[in-house]
Amino acid sequence: MSRFWTKTVSGLTPYIPGEQPASHSLLKLNTNEHALPPSDAVMEAIRSSQAEQLRRYPDPTAKGLREAIAQVESLAPDQVFVGNGSDEVLAHIWLSLLAGRPVQTLDTTYGFYPVWAQLYQSALTEVPVLADFSVDVEALMASEQAVVLANPNAPTGLALSREEIERLLADSPDRLVIVDEAYYGFGADTVAPLIDRYDNLIVSRSLSKSHALAGLRVGYALAHQDLIEGLNRVKDSFNSYPLDVVAQAAAKVAILDTLWQEQSAAVITESRKRMTEGLEVLGFEVLPSSANFLFIRHRAISGRKLFDGLRQHDILVRRWDKPRVEQWLRITVGTVAQTESLLAACAPLCRADDA
Repeated sequence: MSRFWTKTVSGLTPYIPGEQPASHSLLKLNTNEHALPPSDAVMEAIRSSQAEQLRRYPDPTAKGLREAIAQVESLAPDQVFVGNGSDEVLAHIWLSLLAGRPVQTLDTTYGFYPVWAQLYQSALTEVPVLADFSVDVEALMASEQAVVLANPNAPTGLALSREEIERLLADSPDRLVIVDEAYYGFGADTVAPLIDRYDNLIVSRSLSKSHALAGLRVGYALAHQDLIEGLNRVKDSFNSYPLDVVAQAAAKVAILDTLWQEQSAAVITESRKRMTEGLEVLGFEVLPSSANFLFIRHRAISGRKLFDGLRQHDILVRRWDKPRVEQWLRITVGTVAQTESLLAACAPLCRADDA
């Protein structure tokens, strides 16, 4: 610990991201990257970058990208905010709208929320999910505190309907509701169509999963103009140029290529179904997922034993030591070939336990 650290830094417990192994021999199913490569149009946009573009600063407002997002979402450009990945977008949301204020989220959800709460000194209430990991909307409505929800939730993959989230919005117009749609595009309802009706709603999204651009780092928020202006004030007090010219050009093309998104999502959902069925045959309990991952546990084998066994077969998945989820694994939905490799590795582990 450095003697020059501030009290805030000294007390932080940083978020720990999923492992990014140096070896390419591992089957990497632990961080929910899209199983398919980005669209050809995106790759062409990246290749078309010119030296003159790189010499100059990028557009600080990302006007073209915001206009493309607004077009697809039937919103105005001033209802769109873009940032360097949805984590940065969410951090700006926290600083501009939640810092120093009480916030509620779920006790089983994205692990970065408690970190931001600690960093920005928000008293955080973690509302327990129900026994089946579903969200207790009534419990959230019992408080006037702002709500941060991942939908679909991570790591469970379960999703609330648009109607359920609208109940939360309509119940109290003074309750700010942030819906983190990082796993948008794989089957869950989006609440973006509610933005023009509720000025207490913010939707955050990432291009990492839905558009296979985790390496590009582009995220965005959709909300009433006044909320977006608050985010812009924070952004321009932190980094006026969060998205480089290549990221802006590629993200704009990706957003407009709705056919690629629909077709690639169909591939993932079919692979998700195949993986679910295969795992259930092997004795796994699989939660119904609306994301590009599955949350599973075996009825007779510990989560640690499965995690270690899969690692010995060069397959990397995600596991946590928290008591409520320590027996569960989160596994990214891969291609058909990757799914077959996963099932082939799981089969002997399950037979060994039966023996």
